[in-house]
Amino acid sequence: MSTNPEQLHRQFEEAFNAGDLDGLLALYEPDAALIPEPGVVVHGRDEIGSALQGYLDVGGTIKLDTKTSVVVDDLAYLINRWSLTGTDPDGNAIEMGSLTAEIARQQDDGSWRFVIDNAWGDLAAGE
Repeated sequence: MSTNPEQLHRQFEEAFNAGDLDGLLALYEPDAALIPEPGVVVHGRDEIGSALQGYLDVGGTIKLDTKTSVVVDDLAYLINRWSLTGTDPDGNAIEMGSLTAEIARQQDDGSWRFVIDNAWGDLAAGE
């Protein structure tokens, strides 16, 4: 359980690198939104799970570095820089990453969950 919002980044990193989709989904509220790629928004754990599975299929390692955390009451605004290295289906090395913009909400049990996870920050609008 994350008792401060920054721990979401550590938990995400650990679950992702373990290939634990259920662990990743537990970090999101049921009706959360995720921007998995520029210009795309998915809603709810089913759609978020499908989007995250695509990243897990890369079989790589993700690293998250928290840059900002601002808490007001039960909401937190978070920014992290993430990088993912892995291989594409053809076996070619890939590397991707961005600076995020995220909103998390503290739950009744004191833990934090993502409400909005904009994995691409200002690139999310697409072209």
